[in-house]
Amino acid sequence: MIQKIKIGIIQFIFLLAIGKATAQEEPTIIEIIQAGGSTQDEFRFPGANILVKKEGVRVHLFHEGALIKSDVSYFYPKENFFRANGDVVFTQGDTLKMTCDQIEYDGSSKLAKAWGKVVLERPDMNLKTDTLYLDRANSKAFYNSFGTIVDEKRKLTSIRGIYFMNEKKYRFISRVKIDDPQYELKSQHLDYYTESNKAFFYGKTTIVGEEYDIYCEKGAYDTQLQKGDFQENAVIFYDNKEIRGDSLYFENEKNYAAATNNISVIDTLNKSVINGHYGEIFKAKDSAIITRRAMAINIIDQDSLYIHADTLIATGPAEKRILRGYYDVRVFKKDLRGKSDSLHLDQSTGLIKLLKLPLNRKETQILTASQKNAKNPILWFGKSQMSGDEIFLTSDMKTKKLDSLKIVGNSWIIEKDSISNNGFNQIKGGLLDGLFKEGELSEIDVSKNTEVIYYMYSDQENELIGIDKTICSRLKMVTRENQIEDITFFVSPDGDLFPEKDLSLNERKLEGFVWRENERPNTILELFSEEDNQFQPNEIREISVPEDFLEKIDE
Repeated sequence: MIQKIKIGIIQFIFLLAIGKATAQEEPTIIEIIQAGGSTQDEFRFPGANILVKKEGVRVHLFHEGALIKSDVSYFYPKENFFRANGDVVFTQGDTLKMTCDQIEYDGSSKLAKAWGKVVLERPDMNLKTDTLYLDRANSKAFYNSFGTIVDEKRKLTSIRGIYFMNEKKYRFISRVKIDDPQYELKSQHLDYYTESNKAFFYGKTTIVGEEYDIYCEKGAYDTQLQKGDFQENAVIFYDNKEIRGDSLYFENEKNYAAATNNISVIDTLNKSVINGHYGEIFKAKDSAIITRRAMAINIIDQDSLYIHADTLIATGPAEKRILRGYYDVRVFKKDLRGKSDSLHLDQSTGLIKLLKLPLNRKETQILTASQKNAKNPILWFGKSQMSGDEIFLTSDMKTKKLDSLKIVGNSWIIEKDSISNNGFNQIKGGLLDGLFKEGELSEIDVSKNTEVIYYMYSDQENELIGIDKTICSRLKMVTRENQIEDITFFVSPDGDLFPEKDLSLNERKLEGFVWRENERPNTILELFSEEDNQFQPNEIREISVPEDFLEKIDE
């Protein structure tokens, strides 16, 4: 039996010599290193040398650096091919080891097919599957049935996959899943680099961590550091917020996320939204910063309240969320418009503050009263213009309706007279308090050095009777449908009713009067300045994925 084996080896060497003489490119011949015995069965296995294990001596075949051990091997020297079974072990140097129940190997193409409890081991991982195809010429291994890859920290599974041995890269296709102690990743198509722990994915992909959920259809992720870039319908569910954008970045260790272009930060508990083109979210600080055409949307009176500012900042836990707006704040609601330098909205109490930047020393000295008032926060209710040093709006947290209004310092109400061409009804005082009924301003109290100019008309003919100028300590005004309906003066009012001809145009305006109708936003689009409207989002840099990323497995 040993003699037959030796003859076989001589034949292989002879054939190899002929091959080298005729063509250098021809494949090398599979070598028989050892076997316990050899036989032939031309009826069942024509042309095959049947090599078997005997007395503990297993079959060893060798081809271009690969050693294949088995209990039985059917070797076809003319085809340079064999089929082996029985505790098969395939090794290639000290970098690759594969075990299986059965294997087929073609020495000409250097293609192998292994099946039955296949395990492929490398220093950095091992792969388990039912059937594995090994392409030694191109240093690839691939499977078309379910496969499991396990490295030091995580398990990866998919229906189909390719392992690129030189690049130490996996390509997974169909029902891809990464199980890590800290997160779970599912995708349709994913490339995974074992040395860098980087994953690139395409198609519907989800990553679910302990405190975050991510969805996208294109992205890159560091599976070790839990950070990555996400594009195409990307969403991050993070800290009771839903973050959307053309491009998202996430870093779990730093509790940080960022979004670029067409972004939305949705507060799922408070049912509010902030839109813009750039945003940053800091989980540890319970804060989010949004810029570039930033706009917040909150629900008041079962209606949307739109707030625009150069920069919007949301801080605090969800149940005590505070929204701040800085620089060129503009407010729009169906029955309310506003403008200020800054805004403070406490979503836990329903309090909105409209504030202004302090005047510098030079402005305090040289600006007129009207110019100073032109810098004050302002609101428009229907036809009424209201302004002052500080404005406070409060909503009832149970009904979500506007409840009260307070204007502190230089409080003004101005309403253009409905009949005269250039007349204005005016109320000026130090403090204004207003009450809402069913979402509409119904009562207003103005106190502290109150002054009034009011155009009075006859009830029947609607003819101008005169212009009333009154000074008092306090007045109460009743409004209906956001228009002045009745005024009551308190504490020794001092005033006169003047015929129109007896008052010059200057005398018909209180000191500090300024009409700011041209600043009033009439549509949501008018919340944005000319500079905002000229803004062009930055071009998103595409996530760099391998050139052959979308190639399919060769069946």
